[in-house]
Amino acid sequence: MKHENIFDWIRVDEFAATPKYLQLTNSILKAIEMGKIRKNDLMPSINELSFELDISRDTAEKGYKYLKKMGVLGSVPGKGYFIQHTDFRQTLKIFLLFNKLSAHKKILYDAFIASIGEYTVVDFYIYNNDFNLFKKLLSDRKEDYSHYVIIPHFLEGGENAQDIINTLPREKLLVLDKMIPGITGEFAAVYQNFEQDIYSALEKAREPLSKYHTIKLIFPSYTYHPVEILKGCSRFCQEYAFTYKVVHSIADEPIGEGEVYINLMEEDLVVLVERIISLKLELGRQVGVISYNETPLKKIILNGITTISTDFKEMGVMAARQILENTHCQREVPFNLTLRHSL
Repeated sequence: MKHENIFDWIRVDEFAATPKYLQLTNSILKAIEMGKIRKNDLMPSINELSFELDISRDTAEKGYKYLKKMGVLGSVPGKGYFIQHTDFRQTLKIFLLFNKLSAHKKILYDAFIASIGEYTVVDFYIYNNDFNLFKKLLSDRKEDYSHYVIIPHFLEGGENAQDIINTLPREKLLVLDKMIPGITGEFAAVYQNFEQDIYSALEKAREPLSKYHTIKLIFPSYTYHPVEILKGCSRFCQEYAFTYKVVHSIADEPIGEGEVYINLMEEDLVVLVERIISLKLELGRQVGVISYNETPLKKIILNGITTISTDFKEMGVMAARQILENTHCQREVPFNLTLRHSL
């Protein structure tokens, strides 16, 4: 049997960051669970899916291959695709909300997806540090999710973020990367302790730092980064008698011998390195560089850039483990110093 209204249940959301082939498979699985699509029902052809959902044939084919791998979908040459098995249950359906997808956040995402299990449904959204979009995505959600995993970083307007977060069932909530005050009840969290993390990392780097007199933290005036980073760096400099300065624009900052620069943004690292090279300063002796967040390229740039970074892979694994084990603990993620030539 082939339903005339089958596309009432098969949908692809243009605004979701979840790959379209997974959106296709997730909507079919949900329709099966709801009893809207039944065993032996004929399914649309690849061409029909492509046309009706405005997706490529490759995307439609990839979605069907995924369902065939699960054993849900069967096919008969010349007749098409049909529902072969319905005796499954998707126990986890996760609303995953990231502030952005940078190189290190991709490490986090990949680790989470790999650890949560192949057949878990994950609807993935990105709000680009925009609080209004964050609020809209959470307010407009129409699905019933087993878990809500959210990263709350905002450029502006997030002072009352706890109000929208508190509308979520606390037993389904997992706050990722950053804790914010005002969230009530018992909920899960896997987060960075930004103030203590940078303080402890700089303490571990005291010996190579000792050949410098000034630490400059490049902290753009318009940023989503937590002010706790400033507090931790300032506390370290006071404790160990370093001159400390917050730099809002590295493009305009004089660079001199005996200074160490800590960058948070990747684009600031590019400008900083270019300026050091142009000034013919020797990196690791006359001037030092510490970069926030470990990425593969930093192992190579100028014989290696020293990094201070949370373990994003471990963060993803820890978050998935909390969901799979149904625990509601609040756990700090390990934070690492990786010493290289730049310091």
